[in-house]
Amino acid sequence: MLTDDGKHLYVSWDEYHLLTEKLAIKVHQSGWEFDQILCLARGGLRPGDVLSRVFDKPLAIMATSSYRAESGTIQGRLDMATYITMPKGELAGRVLLVDDLADSGVTLQAVVDRLRGMPSIRELRSAVLWVKGVSCYTPDYFVESLPTSPWIHQPFEEYDAMRPDALTRKLSV
Repeated sequence: MLTDDGKHLYVSWDEYHLLTEKLAIKVHQSGWEFDQILCLARGGLRPGDVLSRVFDKPLAIMATSSYRAESGTIQGRLDMATYITMPKGELAGRVLLVDDLADSGVTLQAVVDRLRGMPSIRELRSAVLWVKGVSCYTPDYFVESLPTSPWIHQPFEEYDAMRPDALTRKLSV
């Protein structure tokens, strides 16, 4: 649900799952065949996992991080993992890059630039749930365009500040 001021978007688990399913449909309807999925951790883990299952394709993971201060709301230096984790072989062929959103677009653009420099990757396309209006990068596939660039409150963020003691209290009935 987008707030009246357009500055915050609150997403429920049901909405999140529906957006992920819509993303899978968009990729499928494009007719593009791919060999592997590379998701960006942490935001791309959930949609990447679902797409990997729906398309029955291997899932590779690359860790990236750029949010550091103010509970993750201020973007800092971009860190990209040196290695890509996958069950076997190398990232190669036609690769679908998956993340949750194109926020500033800086992370996606940097990862795309790095991957396009890998001779083993023949073709690369990207997919996200949301693209913000301020993004400098537009993915090949996305579900929602957010021209006001609101802060997205995703349903799993409740765990960002929850520690085991709080979880124990929550589950005590």
